Amino acid sequence: MYSLPAAAHVGRVSSVALVGLALLSGTVRAQDPPPQTFKAAVDVVSLVVTVTGPDGRYLRDLNATDFSIFEDGVKQDLVVFNKQQQPVALSLLLDSSASMENKLRTLQAAAGNFVQRLQPNDLAQVIDFDSRVDIRQSFTADHAALQTAINQTAAGGSTSLHNAIYIALKELKKLPARTNEEVRRQALIVFSDGEDTSSLVSFDEVLDLAKRSETAIYTISLQNEGATRSKGFLEAEFVMRQLAQETGGKAFFAKRIEELAGVYGDIADELSSQYSMGYTSKNQIRNGAWRRIVVQLTPAGASARTKRGYYAGR
Repeated sequence: MYSLPAAAHVGRVSSVALVGLALLSGTVRAQDPPPQTFKAAVDVVSLVVTVTGPDGRYLRDLNATDFSIFEDGVKQDLVVFNKQQQPVALSLLLDSSASMENKLRTLQAAAGNFVQRLQPNDLAQVIDFDSRVDIRQSFTADHAALQTAINQTAAGGSTSLHNAIYIALKELKKLPARTNEEVRRQALIVFSDGEDTSSLVSFDEVLDLAKRSETAIYTISLQNEGATRSKGFLEAEFVMRQLAQETGGKAFFAKRIEELAGVYGDIADELSSQYSMGYTSKNQIRNGAWRRIVVQLTPAGASARTKRGYYAGR
């Protein structure tokens, strides 16, 4: 059961997670700082950064010196940089409300193709939501089990979008890294074809929890061609865009159900093209305040995307 709402602070990386990130092959340390022994949790700000060139293609061969990280305008020093892909732990959220009755098979096929592209060390869970939120499959690396869960979704009921995202974020939080091999990026991929109509949790509460997590949210909105852009429709578009922007994910707006295969393919490509890095903030004041993060790049025309900030510890 989940108490609604409750958003505990998430902004620290455990010592195991930090050391695991540093020991992964492909890791580069800025100026080779001396080895450290971590005996407790360390306040390291972890970032997953997506970089694209002027043509929109992913840039995968940059080095630590190509990145400049700023927190509230102050340049930070990277202590961990990794261009080799970490495994992913992700939640796959599928809207199964009544409006999806004629579209569900296409959604199932697109989501199933995405699952087949997961790597052996990746974990995923399947959640479908209408008026209820059901965890069809808990976290597993078994592609067949994930496909079965996707195929079990059935259309009916209203749309509890906020509830579903809230529960998915809580589920991801249950996956702390206990060993080096369990250090994973976290992502949430949510598909919906309409506005929230039945959640107990407000958007502000979901957004706050998302900003306190280490989860990149990818949102997919199906916007039927010719449909009236009502107030509720515009609010739903804002919700999906805001969740993605604040967490370093990306928002997709498909006009036809047939576009979903390409959208899920784009997300899979992005997840396999990211950089993992971390820094210890030069601001040692533990006041719980929001701190803005900006990533700048040396290559001309390149752009970086990551979470917009984090809440300091107390």
